[in-house]
Amino acid sequence: MTAPPAALAPVPVPAYRRKLFWVALLYFSEGLPLGVFYDIFPVHFRQQGMNLADIGLLSLLGLAWTVKFLWAPVVDWARHHRRWVAAANVGMAGVMIAFALAGTALGPWVWLAIGAFTVLSATNDIATDGYTIELLDQREYGLANGFRIGFYRAGMLTAGVLLMVSGWLGWSAAYAFGAAAFVFNACMALFAPLEKPRTGPPPSSVASELKLLRQQPMFLVALGLVLLGLLWPALGPLARSFEWGAVQEVAGTWWFRGLLPVGLMFLGAGLLVNAARGPQALALRDGPVFGAWVELLLRPGMLAVLLFVLTFKLGDAAMGFMVKPFWVDAGFTAGQIGFVSVNIGLALSIAGGLIGGWYVDKRGIYRGLWVLGLWQALSNLGYAGAAHWVPLLTPGAAATIGVEPVHQAIVYAASALESFTGGLGTGAFLAFLMGITSKARATTEYAILSSIFAFSRAVAGWAGGIGAQELGYAVYFFLTFWLAFPAYLLLPQVRRMLEREATP
Repeated sequence: MTAPPAALAPVPVPAYRRKLFWVALLYFSEGLPLGVFYDIFPVHFRQQGMNLADIGLLSLLGLAWTVKFLWAPVVDWARHHRRWVAAANVGMAGVMIAFALAGTALGPWVWLAIGAFTVLSATNDIATDGYTIELLDQREYGLANGFRIGFYRAGMLTAGVLLMVSGWLGWSAAYAFGAAAFVFNACMALFAPLEKPRTGPPPSSVASELKLLRQQPMFLVALGLVLLGLLWPALGPLARSFEWGAVQEVAGTWWFRGLLPVGLMFLGAGLLVNAARGPQALALRDGPVFGAWVELLLRPGMLAVLLFVLTFKLGDAAMGFMVKPFWVDAGFTAGQIGFVSVNIGLALSIAGGLIGGWYVDKRGIYRGLWVLGLWQALSNLGYAGAAHWVPLLTPGAAATIGVEPVHQAIVYAASALESFTGGLGTGAFLAFLMGITSKARATTEYAILSSIFAFSRAVAGWAGGIGAQELGYAVYFFLTFWLAFPAYLLLPQVRRMLEREATP
């Protein structure tokens, strides 16, 4: 009898045909601009003699990530997410070329250039997040989020390579290499798989939505209040820059910096919820602009969930913008900062993202938020200890003395802890955001949720400059550790939301 033919071995799928390959590339593209903004710009300007308060002021330009929900419906309506990603990266490459040609000749144009950079980066985020959520199935979220976190962090830490280049070849060369990286990202985005067809019915026209809004103007009033609250933190620094005396007199008070913007946001959010539950609001659910807002706000407990999104990574954000200035003041060179970020941070970030994604798949999103959020807070204590034990040096002493080996080891350990635990906490947080986002409006809904998160990051960065300057790095980093815990008071409402979303 003839033996049956041997079973054919499965043909391996090429990497470029796998979803995770494109998730990795696109989130590298999304992470690189944030690394440039948080690592390159602060180090560059600190080396040029800019004080900490002004470096903190730069973070307010990151408010573009906060208000990106304003133009997210345009990306959602136009589709072609890959083209949006490519165009945004080409624009950011142009900004890098401008800095390369300018060298150390900085002027008022810098603020406009960085503002354009953050708007383009926010647009890149909108298109990438919407494309990825539509590409993936829910059962793929855990592992995919591990890749998202790992390669997002890889993109951020690639800024460390540019720091190394700045130490070897100067800032013009570093910015030129940065421009080349953005052009590469633009080209690769165009080769990604085509977008899936839109899920659900297409949105109604803008004209019909505006007609409905004339009958319900409370939506516009409420959104205006939310937007005013989001942008309020920029008012004080702008008053100082343009010498608005009346505003400067009250800009430092607690009620101006804290109570007013938070109050405006909550008043606007309350009015939005009330308007979304009105008898005529359901007609707006199909609108291209307000439909996603109505869809989100109709869900029970959404206000508490939005506050959780605002505060879950508050401690991490409050410390993040001051880490690299601390390295500079401790005597580390740009080359050393970049070398450690790449060689230690990259591997540990990817490992943290993958382990965080695996844990969420095994234990669930709610448990992941509890456990991994605690690990995330440990990095703040690590840097608080490093800032306590490592002395700060004057610029002249840093150039001649250098950093002692034991102090280098302490800071490197703090950096390693931050890279690993940052990936853990973000794994649970991204899975949560994706889990409550509707695929039918993924681009706009995810932009709304991530804009709320970006608000805390931008405000914390601005406050961080003042806090580190007034309290010192060690005390300030220790205080940021405690900012991680207010979000835990909201976890019962988050759990109920996750259970409702999981119920058919």
